[in-house]
Amino acid sequence: MALLHSFESSGNFLFRNRGQIPVFLFILAIPIIYITNISYLTPTWEFIIQMLAVSISFAGFLIRAITIGTTPAGTSGRNTKEGQVANELNTTGIYSVIRHPLYLGNFLMWIGIVFFTYNLYFVIIVSLGYWLYYERIMFAEERFLEKKFGESYLDWSLQAPAFIPSFGNYKKSDIPFSVKSVLRREYSGVLATVFGFVFIDNLRQFFTFNTFSISRASNIALIFSLIIVLIIRTLKHHTSLLNESGRS
Repeated sequence: MALLHSFESSGNFLFRNRGQIPVFLFILAIPIIYITNISYLTPTWEFIIQMLAVSISFAGFLIRAITIGTTPAGTSGRNTKEGQVANELNTTGIYSVIRHPLYLGNFLMWIGIVFFTYNLYFVIIVSLGYWLYYERIMFAEERFLEKKFGESYLDWSLQAPAFIPSFGNYKKSDIPFSVKSVLRREYSGVLATVFGFVFIDNLRQFFTFNTFSISRASNIALIFSLIIVLIIRTLKHHTSLLNESGRS
């Protein structure tokens, strides 16, 4: 098999199994938190790191929200688990400044959680691992788009960077932002992010003080998030309030 086809094949395989990455990170975080020494951190610095970690993840959510909120159905912005889907090519809005905004959003959401472990080496390792993993996925997606859209894709790819935004190329989106689309499609990702922070917070509390308290602020935040998610999920599956024509 030619190296080009090997990269494409492995990228499609990794794409189909990308949902398992968070589970692997949660497992890997357990020994990382156990061995990480935080005794040198003052309360002020610990608070700063916590706020920075949350801000990074929130920035990732905003990027995903902007992408999903301005993406119609059947385009390159939303691919299925089974394979690549694109009836038309997105080249305006956030797609005019970056070719893979959803993966940038994912990276920031995850790296914020990783940063919350207070372990810089873990941040670097996960960042490198993310790039190696998703580089193949992006390669496979771009091969699919190039085959389907030809010169149109090539012209766009020469203007929009793959992963680092170039805001000088911005073109206003033809699709208005939809809050309904964000609520309908992003609630599970937000819940997973909140769970990640709470998981690490409880692990650190247990390893440091050998205690667990349901009344911790992080656990209360998780319970509140669960309630909101259940409400949104109910509206999505049992009402038409979040339905929109022309949206995925």
